[in-house]
Amino acid sequence: MNYRSLSHLSQLSNECAGKIPHDVDLVVGIPRSGMLVASIVALKQNLPLTDLYSFLRNDDLKKGSTRTYKHADLCKPRDAKKVLLVDDSIASAKSMHAALKQVRAVYQGEVVTMAAFAEKNNCHLVDMYLELVEQPRVFEWNIMHHPFMAQACLDIDGVLCLDPTVEQNDDGPNYRDFLSCTRPLFIPSLKVAHLVTSRLEKYRPETEEWLQRNGVQYGTLHMLDLPSAEERRRLKIHHKFKAEVYSRYPQTRLFVESEERQAIEIMRLSGKPVFCIETNEMYVPGHVHNLKASTLRKTHSLKERLIGKAKSMAKWMPMPQSKS
Repeated sequence: MNYRSLSHLSQLSNECAGKIPHDVDLVVGIPRSGMLVASIVALKQNLPLTDLYSFLRNDDLKKGSTRTYKHADLCKPRDAKKVLLVDDSIASAKSMHAALKQVRAVYQGEVVTMAAFAEKNNCHLVDMYLELVEQPRVFEWNIMHHPFMAQACLDIDGVLCLDPTVEQNDDGPNYRDFLSCTRPLFIPSLKVAHLVTSRLEKYRPETEEWLQRNGVQYGTLHMLDLPSAEERRRLKIHHKFKAEVYSRYPQTRLFVESEERQAIEIMRLSGKPVFCIETNEMYVPGHVHNLKASTLRKTHSLKERLIGKAKSMAKWMPMPQSKS
């Protein structure tokens, strides 16, 4: 499972800034995800920005009033001599080719096509790309609407809706009010295979009613069959229950969890990828431990260098005078 976050995309745009042709007059984003990449590139390169459909209509370019823009005299997008047509990724490149065909039907200038993420077998289908990322892949900005949802397990609290506060989490009337009225967070646009929650089975009616009211499509709802929240806390069973359900269905390829600690434990116990809402990180078996080991090695190396430097400096420091 190859995952890329907004943070990674921003960093990548810095590393690849030199790839952007210096004579581009305008950045054109292909809605919707392409606009994300196009906005980052345009902002960092200080270039005018528009979306594909505004370009085709030749709508006036919009500008802010708090900064000086490169090519600030450009008012109409089709007056640009060279445009950068941007999407976030390509697979078959059908979206890019369709957009390029539309642009060339109304525009006589030069068009450079760019995808942030491409694959080895299709990178030749665009003029430039920022990084090769092979399938299966998923991005922070599309993970809740990716076809992977059909083979995914999702937590509820902290993912689909807010977590309860301490006052709401009383396993009584306040909690029932929370279950009915909690605010939705990230509602998938596709049907999810499994919802896996530490909520107790006795709260199934309230949970199912909320899911239906908020348009959550799902296959199976898995809940903890325990008598009380106190018993659940005593057993510390949250991550074990979720990992067991995740492992039980071999076809599931992704778990979306709200909390980092639980995400890492679910990954460890199931041996499968877990995406964490709290950290915007994808935890993949082997990678977390390697990351921790690398961090420890770097910390140890830094400590050794600092000790060595301190010893070296000590040679040149005057000895303190004893008081008589």
